[in-house]
Amino acid sequence: MEAKLSVNVNKVAVLRNSRGGVLPSVVEAARVAIAAGAEGITVHPRPDLRHIRPDDVRALRAMLPAHVEFNIEGNPFAPPNARGYPGLLELVRDTRPEQVTLVPDSDAQITSDHGFDLARDGERLAPLIATLKSLGCRVSLFMDADSNQIAEAAKLGADRIEVYTGPYAEAFAAGAFESALADCAAAHGRARAAGLGVNAGHDLDTNNLRPLVAVMPELAEVSIGHALFNDALYDGLAVTVERYRDALRR
Repeated sequence: MEAKLSVNVNKVAVLRNSRGGVLPSVVEAARVAIAAGAEGITVHPRPDLRHIRPDDVRALRAMLPAHVEFNIEGNPFAPPNARGYPGLLELVRDTRPEQVTLVPDSDAQITSDHGFDLARDGERLAPLIATLKSLGCRVSLFMDADSNQIAEAAKLGADRIEVYTGPYAEAFAAGAFESALADCAAAHGRARAAGLGVNAGHDLDTNNLRPLVAVMPELAEVSIGHALFNDALYDGLAVTVERYRDALRR
């Protein structure tokens, strides 16, 4: 089984928003990534509209071919606001992505930096998961690699977890990553034992992907944005997507 690559295009929207206007185009970046082999496109719209905006989500849904999965990430508890954020559930109703990844991020976070505490949030998550699944979406929960609550995600009705790989990536960069890699492998094992699919994401790149794939033999998908677009600045987006696909081959 070879993990699929879902390209997170948030960083394209960051660059566009820094100048205003329509360039660079999120939709055109997605087209290039797909042509180069990406099997999915990920967006993480936030209530402050700092990068991906609701109109981007709708435009991407309209252009994505049938063989490419759309993955929308977000905090299901963040309400609609006056800036134009309609709330995650309403955005999903409008666009019906193949997958929704629920993430417990607050407005103040620069990026996602921890998984769910299901002992605290499980009761609120269960009906939201049921609603999302009734809309035809696969549901994945963002979870820490060392969490002892992974089996609870299955009981709440989730289809997959996404293992938060930030600590592993940080340890890899520091040169001592065996323990963090073992945590990821253990999370994979606990999820599969509970009948859950396994995704992974955060700070993954072509170097740290290879060891991760080796210890997560049933890894279904990785979503990568920041490092991928960093590499694309120097090498081009199409070439970079091809390299990330190659890094996922077992």
